[in-house]
Amino acid sequence: MPEPMSEQTHKILIVDDEQNMRVALFEALSRNGHEVAVAENGGMALEMIARNPPELVITDIKMPGMDGLELLRQIKVLRPELPVVIMTGFATVDTAVEAMKQGAFDYLLKPFPVEVIEETVARVFALARRLVQPSTRPLVQKAGEAVALEKPIIGQNPKLLQLMARARSVASSKATVLILGESGTGKEVFARFIHQESGRRNGPFVALNCAALPEGLLESELFGHEKGAFTGAIITKKGKFELADGGTLLLDEIGELPLHLQAKLLRVLQEEEVDRLGGRAPFKIDVHVLATTNRDLEQAVKEGVFRQDLYYRLNVIPLKLPPLRERREDVGMLVDFFVRKYAAQYGKPVKKPSSAVWARFADYGWPGNVREMENLIERAMLLSQGHELELWDFWDDVEPPSRIETTATVVSQACGQSAVAMANTSAAMDVGMQTLREVERQMILQALQANDNNRTHAAEILGISVRTLRNKLHEYRSQGMID
Repeated sequence: MPEPMSEQTHKILIVDDEQNMRVALFEALSRNGHEVAVAENGGMALEMIARNPPELVITDIKMPGMDGLELLRQIKVLRPELPVVIMTGFATVDTAVEAMKQGAFDYLLKPFPVEVIEETVARVFALARRLVQPSTRPLVQKAGEAVALEKPIIGQNPKLLQLMARARSVASSKATVLILGESGTGKEVFARFIHQESGRRNGPFVALNCAALPEGLLESELFGHEKGAFTGAIITKKGKFELADGGTLLLDEIGELPLHLQAKLLRVLQEEEVDRLGGRAPFKIDVHVLATTNRDLEQAVKEGVFRQDLYYRLNVIPLKLPPLRERREDVGMLVDFFVRKYAAQYGKPVKKPSSAVWARFADYGWPGNVREMENLIERAMLLSQGHELELWDFWDDVEPPSRIETTATVVSQACGQSAVAMANTSAAMDVGMQTLREVERQMILQALQANDNNRTHAAEILGISVRTLRNKLHEYRSQGMID
């Protein structure tokens, strides 16, 4: 007698042209309390999905008419959040990879024992219980829009948008994603985007930099250890795989993983189970693994420093991010975003780069990519003293004009004099053996006179703060230099 329906009851649609398979799956899943419907072909399945949407579709690949892969594609267009499990008796690597690319949750090879389908269904709905409503926050940031995420993906480059679409389509699958690109192109940002777009968005996102830890600690960080497993293991510790259970694990700089740990990692990826150091038995985990590298892994395989089988296992879905020099149309949007970000962070006014800065940006090769740009703009926002961000605010190899020259030029313009006349005045002062202190005092007084003693406007012209101007005036009065 079937168990009574409970809160764990789910609606499942079985699609297979073989009646025996439909019956077997119907009976197995119904015994577990699920509400099961069956369809003998893809067209019938689509009609049933439109009429009474299930929570899971389990479909064979090889069917007359519409095959399982085409059914999967159409389901993902109509209902992208609906999980689909693929079954086949004619497995090939290409077919498995294509199924994962199209967003299949899992890929099962017939024949399989009933426990396999029960465990797969349990994983689907265990993950579904962690779901939250999809985020409405924009992940592609347009210039001038409010900042929605701490690190959104910003740009309109066609290749970037194509990669985002591909990443979104595989986000909810368990296919391993290998994110490639130069240093600073945003590989971790892309990994977080995949996590945010997936059904695991409410689960943990755990990152481990494989190059940041000594070899002796890396194994324990990845897989965990039991108390007493080695000298110094005074407590049981969970590894990154265990901490990421139900979510996403990012293995950053995967190309730096030592060879002996590559073998252990491969086993975890294949078996979906982890064995802590000193543990008695392995235990199952449910983790979507993403990996990043700026290293040529194919070359590393040829050199014998990276396992070929692990490379193939990681490279199911490769995403190669373009460098910033190939995304020239995105430079303006990125500059605008970072300027606003650091203006808000440091309480600074929003400033635009000068024309000279834009000219240098246009020719610059950006060897450090987006990370370099962000660091340069943060520096410029902190150092800038003028109305605009100037070349010397970004780069040490550009010397700013001397303060006397800059101030003389600006003050002369405010007073209606030519820059040349003011420069001549300054030269005359020097000839008359006047000190720099006296030149500074006269410039301040001229700036105040030109602005009807408005200290705010005078300070802006001089490129100093109002507080500095106020202190200077107090100093001059205390010394009897002004009334």
